[in-house]
Amino acid sequence: MQVEALVTVFAAVRDLSIAATAGALLVIAAVLPAGHAAVGRASLIARIGSIGWVVGAFGHSLATYASIRGALPDASRFVEEWWSYSTSVDLLIAYLQVLAAGLVASVLCTLVRTPAVAAWSLVPVAWALGWLAETGHAAGAADHHLATSAMFLHLAGATVWTGVIGVMLLLRRSLGDRTKDAVRRASRIAIWAAAAVVVSGAVSGWIRLSSPTELITTTYGRLLLLKIGLMAVAVALAALHRRVSLPRLNEAQARERFWRLMLVDVGALMAVMGVAAVLASTAPPIPIVPVEEPSPAYFLTGYELPPAPSFATWVGLWRLEIITAFVLAAIAITYVRWVVRLRRRGDAWPWYRTASFLVGIAILVWITQGGPTVYGMVTFSGHMLEHMLLVMVVPVPLTFGAPVTLALRALAPRSDGSMGPREWIRTVVESRWMRFWAHPIVAAVSFAGFLIVFYYSPLFEFALRNHVGHLWMILHFTVVGYLFVNALVGIDPGPTRPGYPLRIVLLFATMAFHAFFGVAIMMSTVLIAPTWFGLMGRTWGSDAITDQQYGGQIAWGIGEFPVVLLAIGIIAAWRRADTRESRRLDRKAERDDDAELRAYNAMLARTAQEDAQQER
Repeated sequence: MQVEALVTVFAAVRDLSIAATAGALLVIAAVLPAGHAAVGRASLIARIGSIGWVVGAFGHSLATYASIRGALPDASRFVEEWWSYSTSVDLLIAYLQVLAAGLVASVLCTLVRTPAVAAWSLVPVAWALGWLAETGHAAGAADHHLATSAMFLHLAGATVWTGVIGVMLLLRRSLGDRTKDAVRRASRIAIWAAAAVVVSGAVSGWIRLSSPTELITTTYGRLLLLKIGLMAVAVALAALHRRVSLPRLNEAQARERFWRLMLVDVGALMAVMGVAAVLASTAPPIPIVPVEEPSPAYFLTGYELPPAPSFATWVGLWRLEIITAFVLAAIAITYVRWVVRLRRRGDAWPWYRTASFLVGIAILVWITQGGPTVYGMVTFSGHMLEHMLLVMVVPVPLTFGAPVTLALRALAPRSDGSMGPREWIRTVVESRWMRFWAHPIVAAVSFAGFLIVFYYSPLFEFALRNHVGHLWMILHFTVVGYLFVNALVGIDPGPTRPGYPLRIVLLFATMAFHAFFGVAIMMSTVLIAPTWFGLMGRTWGSDAITDQQYGGQIAWGIGEFPVVLLAIGIIAAWRRADTRESRRLDRKAERDDDAELRAYNAMLARTAQEDAQQER
């Protein structure tokens, strides 16, 4: 009993310390002006939090080992046995990763003085939360990927929400004349984090219910509804508070009423944490039980084999992936809000750019939640279709939507030296690394070359076997495709675009390489990822090597339509550029009475006269 109490205490210390570390880093990165007095205090909070993270993670790992072992060994062998368990038992391996992430964070936090370093220091926080999501009780649910994704989103939202609010309370006396701005910016971050908690909590609870009626008929369902309701009310009140109450206050009033300003966030957080604690100790209606005889497909993917593919299943078969769904919904909502903001202040934004961007998001939703991701897990051809859509189809409408240009026009710049969304976008776009990767030739080489690197290296199987790898693949190939398309026909800032003839050459050279890659896959008789696709146990469709050759045909043929669109886009842009140049020259000729033409004619006359004199 004492050991179990230690597990709980150390887990609480670890989790609160991670939240404090993340909150302090976010406040430095996105709330406070550089050089402000509160930055030093926030940096101190991050350092103390990271130390508490290491102590809590180490103590929790030791206590968990003691709990698993059942009886404590001799003191002389305790650490040795703990290390042996921590490198062989999955649960303790995860806790060891959390400890390692804490050690890295504690080193980075000693260097935090600027927003850039604070942002990089958040990487070990995300790493630790990812491993903690694997250890949560949701990890044993039937839909493993959805459960762990929802747990990660829940942990990330709760960590950010708790951490930002807690750090703001600790910084109260240091904010000075930046209190109002800091509260407003921190509240905006907390609202998005709370929204993540709402969505992920609803999904985590839903997968433990067998039917919607259990939301009313079971204690677990009623508590889940209460938690979601409280969270929704908290988010709504916080948003209303930030938009209505804060703007009415001057800086002095904001400092005087600080605790009243934070009361909504703190009260909502405490209420939700209380309900969450009760919910966590309540048994769900659907017990988590292991599958007795998993099929080969279930053993490899965590899901039963889908039905034979048809048009109906490609369109109608859906499988929720909550992280990408939440991110894509947030991106779409933010884009539309930016458009509305421009319209309200009287600035124009073409409707077709909005429509194009939303079409791209809709295609991404289908790729990540629908048939491509379902069949991409069990067949090479399905995976190749998913890949080609990500890298060749989706970037076209996204690029025509010009999201970076819209953001830079819609977001207000900050004048106090802090880093807001607009400043971070400019920092990324104007960085040396982005200028390098966005260069048209580099983008073209990446667009084509990563095909070889990905499919003929361990990265391919990593993306198949690991959900994090799958999410990385989606992000990577979408970004690579966007950089290539933006270099050819985009208007977003970033690359130094070449002349239009060279763009045509780059387009067709890159697509020729894609076609060559597809033909190579079609002609190959060596199975790629044989321990995955070769052992799937499919009862429908072609054998694995024939299906792989079908995938080569997809890689070869799917690029024709995007190539035509891009070629048309380049030619249209070329024509518009020539028209603009002609108009510019016409206006210049009107201003200077066609001085350039008269000078040219005079030069020809002199040349003719000189030639005539030489002939004499």
